[in-house]
Amino acid sequence: MSNLPSNAEQLAVCLADPLWRLDHLYSILIKGDAKDGLSDKVIPFRMNPAQRLLVDRLWFRNLILKARQLGMTSVAAILWLDHALFNSNQRCGIIAHDREAAELIFRDKVKFAYDHLAEELRAAMPLARDSASELLFAHNNSSVRVATSMRAGTIDRLHVSEFGKICARYPDKAHEVIVGSLPAVPDSGVVIIESTAEGRDGKFYELTQRAQALHQQKAKLTAKDFRFHFYAWWQAAEYRIDPSGVIITDADHEYFDELEAKIGQKLDTGQRAWYVSTRDGQFGGAEESMWQEFPSTPEEAFQVSTAGNYYSKDMVLLRKRGGICQVPVLDLPVNTFWDIGNHDGCAVWFHQDLRGEDRFIGYYEAHGENLKHYVKALQDTGHLFNKHFLPHDAEHRRLSDTNRSTQNMLTDLGLLNTVIVPMITELITGVQMVRKHLKSAWFDTAGTKQGVERIDGYKKRFSRIDNRYLDDPDKSNGCTEGADALRQWAQAKELGMITPAGIVGDYRPPPPPDWRM
Repeated sequence: MSNLPSNAEQLAVCLADPLWRLDHLYSILIKGDAKDGLSDKVIPFRMNPAQRLLVDRLWFRNLILKARQLGMTSVAAILWLDHALFNSNQRCGIIAHDREAAELIFRDKVKFAYDHLAEELRAAMPLARDSASELLFAHNNSSVRVATSMRAGTIDRLHVSEFGKICARYPDKAHEVIVGSLPAVPDSGVVIIESTAEGRDGKFYELTQRAQALHQQKAKLTAKDFRFHFYAWWQAAEYRIDPSGVIITDADHEYFDELEAKIGQKLDTGQRAWYVSTRDGQFGGAEESMWQEFPSTPEEAFQVSTAGNYYSKDMVLLRKRGGICQVPVLDLPVNTFWDIGNHDGCAVWFHQDLRGEDRFIGYYEAHGENLKHYVKALQDTGHLFNKHFLPHDAEHRRLSDTNRSTQNMLTDLGLLNTVIVPMITELITGVQMVRKHLKSAWFDTAGTKQGVERIDGYKKRFSRIDNRYLDDPDKSNGCTEGADALRQWAQAKELGMITPAGIVGDYRPPPPPDWRM
């Protein structure tokens, strides 16, 4: 039954207002819970507070970091459908992470909303083409299409759903979005990229950090800059329950109290109960899952990586005990731990030992540089060095013009007192050593920021064929060098190779320059 104004003049005024159309023309499908005997039902689409805030703040380029189930894909589908219906020669697209998700978005959001328009509107806006992934309208030659990639032609409106998941599981598709789909949107067009967090690697994380920095700086945005949008669980009115019977511990209340101070807003017992119940019931008490799926702050969203991360639980515990903090540089010799990549990457951790306490004060990484570059980078720090721990293959001679090992070449460049860490036969053995010794290590917040991100991002390779993570590292995200360099520390510590602080050991200063030179 149509709820449109019967007066033609009033109807024309209403239809000219996009905000009125969004809240009055469309319907959505609410899925029922089969186990509770509830059937699906059709309800009028009314924007919730998060959706309305997005529409009010919509920019040319939009980056959304969010909690789950806030309806961002739904509002984007309605926005694009509305734009196509009421504007001529427009191409609106939605990208999903796989074909099944794309078909679901098209069927249950785009096509469903069109099919449930008032009959007189559908008659005035008929379909010229109705395929499994596209609606083309006969009255104005505009269309809405859903796919896993879009490159051909101009796209006036583009929504990328769950881009973090695309980056984590399908890096080649993420690359195609960046180099193919986004350039297809003109500066006058609108892009919405949204996702929950999926770890500290990939383009979604990079775009989020850039957009958030611009937001914090209150910078004036260009049409190519992404506006940052963050929607937390506590902003959703429905995320609260009756607290009766929910045990909220003192530690939980301490977390919520600290959160209230950060966000400047009170969290009632119903909200606190919902959070605790969801964490314990849905995620088995895993805080890191809540941080990823229902973040309280933008920073919290990226405290953990994907399920395939080697050290996700260990890094949660490290952060929980305050292991990432301001670590002062002491008047002690500095050890370095290296990984020299087979291609062009090299990572170095800077470490001080204080009576057996492992204190990481710095991290350095570069790509496409020769060994001389890294030696100079170490010299420029001004540290007094003790030992330089190199991976086992650094002593292998290279079949080249020099036929010398990496260790030999570093020594010739003035890097003395290098030590080779013996090879392990199984990678997981080294990973377990890292896990063991991370429990008591300390990392400087500023000096090791990139290195910590590498540890957070060190994950297993995902197999699309098996639909699971395989037990070997994903080398596509640039995190393996930093993680392997840290593993040299754990292996050396396990073998007792690290000189205790205050004991210089066999450290030898570089020889004096030859007076005859």
